[in-house]
Amino acid sequence: MSKQATLPSADLGSTGPGGVKRGKSAFIQIAKKARPFFNRLMEPHSLVGNQPITDPNAFPWFKVLEEAFPAIQAEADRILLLRKTIPPFRDFAPGHEKIAPNEDDWRSFFFWGYGYPIEGNIARCPDTAAAVAKIPGLVSALYSVVSPGAHIRRHRGVTKAIMTLHLCLRAPTEAEKCRMDADGLVEVFREGRAFVLDDTFPHEVWNDSDETRVNLLVQFRRPMRQPGMAIASLVVWFVRHSSFVQRARKNLDYWEEAFAAAERA
Repeated sequence: MSKQATLPSADLGSTGPGGVKRGKSAFIQIAKKARPFFNRLMEPHSLVGNQPITDPNAFPWFKVLEEAFPAIQAEADRILLLRKTIPPFRDFAPGHEKIAPNEDDWRSFFFWGYGYPIEGNIARCPDTAAAVAKIPGLVSALYSVVSPGAHIRRHRGVTKAIMTLHLCLRAPTEAEKCRMDADGLVEVFREGRAFVLDDTFPHEVWNDSDETRVNLLVQFRRPMRQPGMAIASLVVWFVRHSSFVQRARKNLDYWEEAFAAAERA
């Protein structure tokens, strides 16, 4: 690999790529304390219930992803040719070192991050980007790559205002070895299978196989009636403008440049 495409060392100490510090985020610490209060306000107004796992067919737009599945899968396969240049999730999400302690455990190739488009990556995967852009209330979209032998530790999301679709693009041959536990409900990742997660429930992922698992992961606004919708809009606005997300944006810019350099090499 040329000098131009050199990647950051796996050992970055307390500083992530682009000079952005790893470690605790003040926003996340505050959000964890406020989370129960705001989630209780929103729960009664959810139009799709409040269970850990929801059938994706409850959302009419899911048919768009099903129809685009072959193209989405093919674009993900091309991106994986430069797998080591896909950013480790822990490098742009402060505090996530405990969730994915090893650099290669969990890598994430973003098209949208917390409402902000990653233009270079959108251009690289136009079919995926076009399909995802049709999802109402889109917040984030990415290829989520979990390596052989990885264990993504138990964790929880910040808010019920957002739900997360997992569409499996590539799964281990022995699918039962790659799974998610969401508050006691176990979902096995199988190619073409999808489910929607309420990530405010504790959840974790294991890949006990020797093959890589790749998902299309999409975060979107939970369908709600008023006044829950207004509360959710306020919460999402604060998340989007928080120091946590602004740090993540800087790191996403850094990794997009690193990916472009690897492509040129």
